[in-house]
Order: sequence, then C-alpha cells, then structure tokens
Amino acid sequence: MSAVICVNDLSKRFRIGAARTGRFQYRTLRESVTDSVVAVGRRVGRLFRRRGCAETGEPGEFWALKNVSFRVEPGEVLGVVGANGAGKSTLLKVLSRITRPSAGEVRLRGRVGSLLEVGTGFHPELTGRENIFLNGSILGMTHREVQRKFDQIVEFAEIGEFLDTSVKRYSSGMYTRLAFAVASHLEPEILVVDEVLAVGDAQFQQKCLGKMGQVSRSGRTILFVSHSMTAIKALCTRAVLLEKGRVTLNGDVDEVVNRYLSAGTDMASTGVIPEDAPRHSDAPDEALFRSVRVTDLSGEPVTQLYFGQPFQVVFVCDVLRDIPDAHYEVSISTRDGTHVTYATTMDGGSSARRLTPGRHKLTATFEGLTLLPRQYTIDLGIHHQNGTTADYVQRVYNFTVLRVAEEGNDHYPWPRTRGLVRVPVRWSGLDG
Repeated sequence: MSAVICVNDLSKRFRIGAARTGRFQYRTLRESVTDSVVAVGRRVGRLFRRRGCAETGEPGEFWALKNVSFRVEPGEVLGVVGANGAGKSTLLKVLSRITRPSAGEVRLRGRVGSLLEVGTGFHPELTGRENIFLNGSILGMTHREVQRKFDQIVEFAEIGEFLDTSVKRYSSGMYTRLAFAVASHLEPEILVVDEVLAVGDAQFQQKCLGKMGQVSRSGRTILFVSHSMTAIKALCTRAVLLEKGRVTLNGDVDEVVNRYLSAGTDMASTGVIPEDAPRHSDAPDEALFRSVRVTDLSGEPVTQLYFGQPFQVVFVCDVLRDIPDAHYEVSISTRDGTHVTYATTMDGGSSARRLTPGRHKLTATFEGLTLLPRQYTIDLGIHHQNGTTADYVQRVYNFTVLRVAEEGNDHYPWPRTRGLVRVPVRWSGLDG
C-alpha cells in the first residue's frame, strides 16, 4: 500500500525577528484569490523539495524542524505530540503548503484540507457561504460537488443565520465551527487539524472528534495535533513525538504519550524552570518564569495533598522589560493534559497591572477548590490584556491529591475517580 504522506529529512529554518501578520492583516481579495489559484496549479503533480541547507544555523536563524522523517498510510490517524515550540504547527503548515521547507522532501498523495490557527483558509471580506465555495475550488472541487455537501456543512457549523455575513464579523467560535465543517466535509484525502479545536466549547469538540473518527473510517488520513493526551489516545492509531524540531519517537500511541508525559520530569519534580525549558512567547525578552512550587497554607512545599486540603502555588518570574498591561495565569491540568481550572490576576474584575523590570514572587491560594484524587500538573503564564503572551510554560510542577483526608472522615471512598473536582451540593429529602 502506497503511503499518503511521505516526509524525508524535512527541515524548516526561520529568520528570527521576521515580521508576522495578524488575523485580519490581509491583502486585496483579487491578490488572495489569484495566489490561491496559482498555488493550486503549481501543486498538481508537484513534488516540493529543497536541499542543501547548512547543518548549523547562521546568526539570527532558528531551525523549527530538523531532519524530520515519517510515513502515513491511508486511513491512519497520526497524532503529533510535543511541547510548545517543538515544531508541531510548523510541520502542519509545511504539509498544508502554507510555508515551504528549507530542506528535505514531502510527498502528498491527494487533496489536503487544513484547519490550523483561526484565520487560516478564509478570506475575511467574504461571507460564510462564499468562503465555503472558495475553499472547495481551492481543493479542486466543482461548484456542483460543493453544493452537494453545502447543507451538511452549514448544519454541522451551526451558523445558519450568519451564513451571508462577512466572516470577519464572526466570533472565534463561529469561525472555528465553519472552518472545521468545511475542512472535514469537502472530502479531502488528507485532513490536517491543529490545536485550534480548543477554541470551541466542549460539546463541539466532541462533535469534531466524532467527525474525525468518521473521516478516518472512510479511509481518509488525518494528522492531529493536540495537547490533550486524552484526545490523542481516543482518536489516533499512531503518534510521533517532536522535541526541539526533531522526531524523537514514532510508534505506539501509549508509548509516545508516556514519553511525552515523562519529559521534563526534573523540572516538574523540582520546580526549577531553566531558561531552555519549552516556552511559548509572542513577545520575546519580556519575562521568564524561574521557579514554582506547591505548598500548604503554612508555606511548606508539598508534592502530595490530602483530599480537600487547601494549597498555594508560589512562583517566581523575572520581568525583563516594562509591561504596562500584564496579568498572571496559574493553570491546573491532569497529567494527561485535561484542563481542570485556571486562575488569573484579573479574576473578579481586577485590572491588568503594570510590571516593572525585576524579580517578582507571587502566591496564588486555592481554598475553595476540592480536586479529586489523581495526579496533576501546573502551567504558568504571563499575558498582555490583548491576549498576547510574554511567557508561558507547561508542566512545570507535578503534584498528587490523595484519597485520604488530613483529618475527620471526609475521605474519598471510591476505587475509581470520576470527574476532576468535587463541588458543594446541598441535599434535601433524605429523611423522607
């Protein structure tokens, strides 16, 4: 059986400091449509490759991918796993022909439908209806073929009353629903999906996962990037682990997930965050997290909490430049990547804060949160009010909630843990 995707020694180099564009920084419709048609014409029967780049980067250059190789067979669902900055999104952009490789070879057999970050694939001045047909033409489909799928796309996206509204007026959730509906219903042989599904609500995420399972059972191929190891395990038949732009493991899903979850265990057990820890930043050299720990209310560091025990997250961040509108985030997830809750310094109506250069130590106290027994991990972020990120680090400290309460009889008696938190409930009618 011939591979649908064949990647050989793929590398991608970026020049640090290159200009980036936002969601609605765009050229004229004529330019965009012309470029799309030209791109379609060029990719028919075309093998894109570039060879001969130097092994070591020049000053001001960054290798997002280096010597990446793998194959994907028809009907496979390949999960792509890795920390922020590992090269996952760059890989999908190269496979989607949004960006060209700097070296190596990619062979794709069939049409590619891509759902990457919100804003990719649609022209903001066109309506939802017009973008459906535009995307179909880019995939090489006739007007009649798109029309045949049109009602299914609109029903799945749940944007019927806004169908003839310019998509630049859509919310991120509406945009994502329509983008996924188009990408999955126009029958590409290869479907590429990035973490963008996190934009939708839980019900829509489940709907998308179900649709991707249906797509794979029809014999089409899916590449799926997610930080949710639960979704990776549920959907994927195989997985690859990317670390600093290189494939370090390719094979069984459970093996790849376990390797990913065990990566950075020194940091996650000590709470010391090195400068070269995997980080995400939209504004380099603004801030760096240095350390984090979980403590009891007296300030004593702990790695295990009694059931129902209040706790504190204490962290240190170096602010390198003046940040006029900052807020901090502490996020708690399960070890497999399922988000439980998060807190920010803007909660409760508080305003963003001006941070001056220097070392900042903060404490977030969680007194009303009862986590159910299992293993958890901490993520830390510092963001601007417009949503851009100064520094974000994941899986920086692991801790466990026990089934045993510190005092009294409020233990967790059940052998299996269902859910993630216990909420206060008032019961009545027990004596009736």
